[in-house]
Amino acid sequence: MVMAIKSKTFKKEKTKEMRDNKVLEAFKKKLEKKLKEMELFKNLKKEVETGANGTQSYIIKEGINKGKLVKK
Repeated sequence: MVMAIKSKTFKKEKTKEMRDNKVLEAFKKKLEKKLKEMELFKNLKKEVETGANGTQSYIIKEGINKGKLVKK
């Protein structure tokens, strides 16, 4: 009788441990996938050219100073 009780408790502990492993493994895979996506995204970014297409200055369109170039 004592052996039967011990084997039941052992089985319960084993199944509980199995469930914890599945959750932890799923979390690990999800985290690794997210980190890989972030790493790929970093490599795809391109540097912006400052001053390209007139982004550094502005021409006044109305008023007394119409047509003047304003710089930052």
